[in-house]
Amino acid sequence: MIIIDHLTKRYGAQTALDQLNLKVDKGEIYCLLGANGAGKTTTINLLLGFIEPTSGSAFINQLNVRENPKNTKRYLAYIPENLMLYPSLTAVENLDYFSGIAGKTFSISDLKGFLEEAGLQSQAFNKRISTFSKGMRQKVGIAIALAKDAKVLLLDEPTSGLDPKASNEFGLLLQKLRAKGVATLMATHDLFRAKEVATHIGIMKDGQLKQQFKADDISLPELETAYLKTMDYKELKV
Repeated sequence: MIIIDHLTKRYGAQTALDQLNLKVDKGEIYCLLGANGAGKTTTINLLLGFIEPTSGSAFINQLNVRENPKNTKRYLAYIPENLMLYPSLTAVENLDYFSGIAGKTFSISDLKGFLEEAGLQSQAFNKRISTFSKGMRQKVGIAIALAKDAKVLLLDEPTSGLDPKASNEFGLLLQKLRAKGVATLMATHDLFRAKEVATHIGIMKDGQLKQQFKADDISLPELETAYLKTMDYKELKV
């Protein structure tokens, strides 16, 4: 569902992304780890068509993003670190609006069903988004992905600022989407959550993918050691 082929992005003399190769199949969750400036967000912005590559290609459902920017967006849902919803509208109204943009029309009952499936409590359905916590807003984002029937989910630091309970709930929602065959690419700093939810993990530095693992083949301590060595950080000795 996601293919990245020698994708490169330069800004003058600065290389933000350098010859990236990556693939995410149906039902896989690929977590990209790395410090700020590693190239994670650049990768997601290129997949979204927000910026154009200097060279290389990105494909969503076998469609070239650069050549088919509108068609590829039909298959995508995107949840950034701070999801932009309309604060004066309710959860149901936001979901109705954004699903409408995607060309979908649902009854109020259907909209509430998507919100319920995304884990939002029923008493919040008709409350304004301005009263929501970040975790609640992220659930509305998942509901939008469900309503849109997205085949690909792109996430940029979605658990940043969430408390452990909300972060765990978000991870469980990702597993639900995985069971539906959704291909997920998530940029994150959270090694623990990456190990918990991912099928594959990559570590980026200076715009390059330095290491890749199958999540089942590496323990959390091993992942932490690999990350620290890649970043040239020293491990804390107790």
